[in-house]
Amino acid sequence: MPTSKKASKLTMGIVALAASASAVAPAYAATLPQTPPAGQPGNPAQSRVGSTFVTCTSNDPKLAKRLSRDIARRLNGRHSMASVALYDGMTHTTCTYDAHKGYDSASAVKPIVLGALLLAEGGHLTQEEQTLARKMVVNSDNAATTTLWKQLSDLSDPQKPDPVGIQRFLNAAGMKDTRLDPEGSWGLTQITAADQARLLKLFTGADNTVLSRQARTYALGLMRDVQDDQRWGTPAGAPKTSTIHVKNGWLQRSQYGPKDPFDRGDWKVNSMGAFTGDHHDYGLVVLTENNRVPTGQPAIYGWYYGIDTIEQVARAVHHDLFPAQSPSNGYEPPRPSTEETSSAAR
Repeated sequence: MPTSKKASKLTMGIVALAASASAVAPAYAATLPQTPPAGQPGNPAQSRVGSTFVTCTSNDPKLAKRLSRDIARRLNGRHSMASVALYDGMTHTTCTYDAHKGYDSASAVKPIVLGALLLAEGGHLTQEEQTLARKMVVNSDNAATTTLWKQLSDLSDPQKPDPVGIQRFLNAAGMKDTRLDPEGSWGLTQITAADQARLLKLFTGADNTVLSRQARTYALGLMRDVQDDQRWGTPAGAPKTSTIHVKNGWLQRSQYGPKDPFDRGDWKVNSMGAFTGDHHDYGLVVLTENNRVPTGQPAIYGWYYGIDTIEQVARAVHHDLFPAQSPSNGYEPPRPSTEETSSAAR
């Protein structure tokens, strides 16, 4: 899924995004207060990763403790950066890890574009809009995304569309962390795990304030139908009795462009999934960056490393929530083929 950068910036089948990177916060920006006791509902259970914590709360304190411990175990020792946001409506459980840190979105922004389109059109899309929306989400088609992005933008300056319709949706949805790229590249939208989880809650919830039930059902239907080779990431290990709604995004930064060497050559790999049906009502977001390609390794190495980080966290989460169903009997996503790097970033 290439971003909306010009084709001239594609090189050797891998996107080389030369836009200047936003200042990136350190991996562990702040140290949280000392861990409070985790013996009562509502009290957070915390497990350390570096100098910060995975923090979980739940009506089931043992579940909160287990999740915080197991997510931290999967993150400790990884050489890239990651952020996590989890909610489970059945047990009133939440887990976060550095959930307000911004990441390049790649195609994880596409459900936001879909939400903005549904809001702008009152949930009633034309046949052409439905075709574009399906291509954008199910097939992760970038040209369709660009068309809808422009439709939702002020085109007074054709070289720099102002995505006012996207911002209107972000405001309505309360997604205050999300920042649209000032240079107009939808794939460089800065997203956070917390905001993406908020979006999943909006789609799966019962609140009609922002989107109607019909519109939310439509959005989930497209995420349910995402093509098979893009169903990796957060669905890994999900209960087979659940209905999986997923959207992923990935891109590789240029080896040469950004002044800040932090971004050079690294992969951004993101996944968001909602799991519904048969007494399931939960969502998981894992965002990663700084997935490096070691010298002498093929470029795809960094992409796979990000996927592995996400799937290790996902398997722990699904197993802790549903130990009888996952991971031994859980969903096994296909690993994307190397051919997909020919379209570089999605």
